[in-house]
Parts: sequence; structure tokens; C-alpha cells
Amino acid sequence: MLLQTKELTKHYPGQNGAPVEALRGVSLEMASGDFVAVQGPSGCGKSTLLLTAGALLQPTRGSVTIGGSDPYALSPEDRARFRAQQIGFVFQQFHLVPYLSVRDNILVPTLTGEADALPERADALLEQLQLAHRAAHPPAQLSTGERQRTALARALLNKPKLMLADEPTGNLDRENAEIVLGHLKQFADEGGAVLLVTHDSHAAAQAGRSIQIEDGQLVQDN
Repeated sequence: MLLQTKELTKHYPGQNGAPVEALRGVSLEMASGDFVAVQGPSGCGKSTLLLTAGALLQPTRGSVTIGGSDPYALSPEDRARFRAQQIGFVFQQFHLVPYLSVRDNILVPTLTGEADALPERADALLEQLQLAHRAAHPPAQLSTGERQRTALARALLNKPKLMLADEPTGNLDRENAEIVLGHLKQFADEGGAVLLVTHDSHAAAQAGRSIQIEDGQLVQDN
């Protein structure tokens, strides 16, 4: 399995010291080529699942393995390198560095990963995602769709095995949403795995499998 979670549980501190259960025993398996959509009402634990599965948020209980490795068994520094090499992230809010150009934003993962041949790959991604004419521009000069395509190119730079996307089309018009979803589907078709959190039924329909989260529990997987 490329991604496996077992009895994943996450508690947050709540009022009066009572914990809030964001995830309650979620077990999930994904293999290379899987494109899985995660759906459910707001506050049900979808984003928490994505963050814990992506080695960004330590679970309270349960385990995460990616490619057979437990990222939470690593030191924080080694875990950051592991994420840079194994996982691509795409978020609704883009998280671009405002003072860097589009090309340099795409190259941000080189700060924690290997840099061999990555400038050439960045240039290829600029072409693939129709951003070459924007390479020297800062994010403030981009359209919303161009910002998300820049974020997607950054996520693809290191050729990760796993792509985690949290509402990546939430701020996009239909045309740009189709571009982003098309590249995510291509990533899965070429042997990667995609875990997509979305409220958009059209986006979820692009996935080969859909899971439903309610009150922190996995209630449907088909």
C-alpha cells in the first residue's frame, strides 16, 4: 500500500478541558493509481484526515504509513524531508510566497529536497500548466486560477508518490477547476495516488473512489 492509516484518531483541546474528537478510528488504504475523494459536512474531520495522513499533524492514536514508512517515527527535520520527497500538497488558499516569482515559488521544495535537475523540471511544469508567460511575475499579479496552477506545479516538482489536495477547486471557475482536476487525474493515471477533500460533487465525480466522513468516522467507502 502507498498510504495506510489504521484506527486514526485525533483529539483537539476543547472548552473546560474536554477533548474535541476530530477523527475517530479512521482506517484507509490507498495504492498507486488510486484517486480518492473525501466528502462530508463542514467540521466532520476531512481536513484533519488530510493533515494527519500527510505527516503534518500528529495523531492522538493510530498509525500512518506511507510507502511502508511511518513518518511520525522520524525526527521533525527528517519528517520535513520525507514530506518534500514523498508528498505533494495543494490547498484552497494556495500558500504562495508573495515576494517570489512564479518560477521561484515552484522551486520552493528544493529548500528541503534534492535539487538535481529541478530547475529544468520547473520550466517543463510552467509549460504544462500554461504558466510560462507568468514565470517572472509575483503571485499578486496572477489570476486566481494561475495561483492555483502555480501551487499545483510546486506540488508536482519533486515527483511525489502521494498528492493531498484540500478543496483545490473551491475558489476556481469551471475552466480552471477542470485544468487542476485533469492534472490530478493524470498524476493518478501515471502511478501516483491522490486524496482529494472536496465539497464539489463534480470534482468528486472525477475520482475513481469516494469516501464519506461524518463526525470524525468513515461511514462510506465505494
